[in-house]
Order: sequence, then C-alpha cells, then structure tokens
Amino acid sequence: MVHHLRRHMISLLLQPASPHPTAAISPLSSLRRLLLFSTTAAPVSPKPFAVEDYLVATWGLTGAQAHKASKKLSHLRSPSKPDAVLAFLSDLGLPPRKIAAVAAADPRFLCADVESNLARRVDELGGLGLSRSQIARLVPLALSGFRSSTVGTNLGFWLQVVGSFDKILKVLRTNSALLTSDLEKVVKPNLELLKQCGMSAVATIVPLNSSRLFTANPNYLRDVVARVEELGLDRSSRMFWHGIIAVAFMSKETIARKIQVMEELGFSRDELLMIIRKAPQLMGLSEKKIRQAVEFLKMDVGLEGRYIAQRPVLFLYSLERRLLPRHHLLQVLRTKGLLDCELDYYYTAALSERMFVRRFVDPYNCHIPGLADAYTSSCAGETANGVASLLGV
Repeated sequence: MVHHLRRHMISLLLQPASPHPTAAISPLSSLRRLLLFSTTAAPVSPKPFAVEDYLVATWGLTGAQAHKASKKLSHLRSPSKPDAVLAFLSDLGLPPRKIAAVAAADPRFLCADVESNLARRVDELGGLGLSRSQIARLVPLALSGFRSSTVGTNLGFWLQVVGSFDKILKVLRTNSALLTSDLEKVVKPNLELLKQCGMSAVATIVPLNSSRLFTANPNYLRDVVARVEELGLDRSSRMFWHGIIAVAFMSKETIARKIQVMEELGFSRDELLMIIRKAPQLMGLSEKKIRQAVEFLKMDVGLEGRYIAQRPVLFLYSLERRLLPRHHLLQVLRTKGLLDCELDYYYTAALSERMFVRRFVDPYNCHIPGLADAYTSSCAGETANGVASLLGV
C-alpha cells in the first residue's frame, strides 16, 4: 500500500501542468486530495475481543464467573473457536445452564478443537454403547477429562468394574481423575490392594466418597494401609476398610493428636485400642467433636470411660441432633414422674428415630403439652433450648 501510494504521488508530480487550470485538476491539487484521503479515510482497527462480555452474553456466565474464567482465556482474539464448541455442546443436548457450568468450571474447554478432539471423544464413547444423552450427562462431570485421549479406555474399564453408568457418574462428582489416571500403573494396583483390605466390590464402595483412593499414588496408598495396621486393626477385620477411609487423607501428626486428646480425656491405652478396633471412623472426627462428645457422655450423662469404650458408636451419633434432644426428653419424663424405670443409655441412644418417638414421645405428648413439637425442633436444631425448656413446665 505504501509503495503504491508513493508511485502514485511521483507520477502526479511528473505530469505537465495543464494550460487550462480551470478545466483540469493540477497534479498538486490531486496530491493534496490523495493525502487528505489517506489520512481521513484509513480503515479503523476493529475493537479487541472482549472475553468477559462474550462469556456473559453468549455462554450465560455471571459477571463474577466470567471475570474468573477470562483469566484463562486471555489469549483468545476471536469467538470463532468457542462459538464452534458452543454449537457442539448444544447439538449434543446440553441445556444452557449446563453449558454455562462447563465454561465456568473449565474455561479451557472453550478452546478445544471440535473435529479432532470433541467429536472424536463422542465417537469413542458411542462405541462403548453410550447414547448421546448419556454423553451429554458425562461432559459437565468429566470436564477436562472429556478431552483426554484416555476417556474412552478408562470409562470402558470402569463400566466393567462398577457395572453401571449412573454409578460412575456419582463417583465422577467427587473424582473426575477416574477418566485420566493410568490404569496399569495406578488404578489396577490400587484396586488390588484395596481388595486385600476388605473392599469386596467397587459397586458397594461408591456411596462412601472414597473414590480418590482408586487414583491415589500407589506408594501413598500402601503407606495408608500401614498406618491403619499401626492403629491395631488387622486386614482380616471387617472394620479395616473403614479405617482406611478414616485416615486415608490424614497426616500422621493429626492421627497422633487425636489419640493424645483421647488420652487426655481419660481413656487408657487398652480402651483406645478397643475404640479404634470397633469404630475406626472416630479418627475422622475433629478434635473438637471428640472432646464435646466425651464431656457430654461423662459429665452430663454420667457414663464411665469403659462403658463408652465398649460402645464407641456413641461418638458417631450427632450430639446436637440426637444425643442431646433424647437426653433432655428423658430428663423431662423423669422430672414429671412419667418414667420411673432405669434404662440403659446405649439402648435409648441407638434406637432408630421412629422407634424412639413411638416409645418415648408419642405416649407422653398428651401429658406434657408441646412435648412432640419441642423434641422435633430440638432434633432439627431450630431452637437453642428445645426439650430442655420443658423442664420448667
């Protein structure tokens, strides 16, 4: 363009002057007009691509979501690639809210190549027998894993192990790494070790939110198993698996502190071993919850340490929504002279909610107005005093 303009200017300057200036435009006049045109009619540079505005207007993200996502899309200069991804997801059957969720959770999904990546993944999954609607349900959970070349192989493996696509979706909500972890070096060795520790089938474990164990570093998982054995649990025990779940993502220092707390609360070493063998899930509780439970059981209820150690499931019941409301209700019945027999505390705590209400609430509701409502509100955590307030009735 510059060279063309320069040649045109030179040709104008070399033209002879017209003998009739009024009948023709002089070269200098043409030059002035050309220069004026070149400065005033130059093409205007297009506005830069506003990623945040695009995410809000086209993908349906909130302002905050778009601001966060745009940091990973700063290299985008046009909407062509994300527009193609948007069309792909819509054609696959994802509703707008799911599409927005994908963009917010995995902004780089917008930069995927539709033909060489996304469409190929759909073909692979279709080869496993998945329908397009099932694949559409998978995308928001798999996210970056959906773009991985391992998604077809890994999903096929888990379908054989778990036996249900819906169960796999449940696991993916907490661990999408199932679709990308190395099957031979990570997944299969971990599954074999976990089976040796009491995990009879993955299908029975899915609801326990322990799927990260399947994709953990195998060396780390072996260390976890060793820690559980150090707590006095044997692999042949049916509680060993619960011990693994309890301490899997807990440091040795944290475990040591919790044991120290139990010792400070008056439990002997033998009682501690008894508690851990019967309820290793206790190690998953916070130190605060352990202290509160022991103080309530010993001071308020009046139980001995040995009694508690023999029934450690008491630690696992909710103090606020189960133990306290039931304790206060029984106190009310005794204060009113409606309960004159001795009851084993564990019996009253372990009863199902339906049986407890039938045995200790319904028969006395007519004698103490508001008893059932007060108990229900206490269990729901809706009132501070709940049933205890009836002690003064």
